[in-house]
Amino acid sequence: MRFLMYEVGANTNNPPSPALMAEMGKLIEETTKAGILLATGGLGAHSTRVRSASGKLSVTDGPFTEAKELTGGFALVEVKTKEEAIEWAKRFRKIVGEGESVVQEVFGG
Repeated sequence: MRFLMYEVGANTNNPPSPALMAEMGKLIEETTKAGILLATGGLGAHSTRVRSASGKLSVTDGPFTEAKELTGGFALVEVKTKEEAIEWAKRFRKIVGEGESVVQEVFGG
């Protein structure tokens, strides 16, 4: 099962401390060694929506979330169960502190 895990409410204005980067590096190394990490990356604050309604297409530039709900980054993992994905997300939250993460199943290859 594949899950996309991402953080919402990220403070994208301040760079992470060296200590935080070191802890995140350890977690990334551990998930890589466990063979579950497929990809990681950061998400920009701006996005574009393409909508189709009543036979017409519209393109709208973002950002669409409130500043307090910015998405910081993501990890794509392949694990056996949703519960396992949640456990990895908990470990991430313990490192980065207060905030919210989303765990969402990804279908397809």
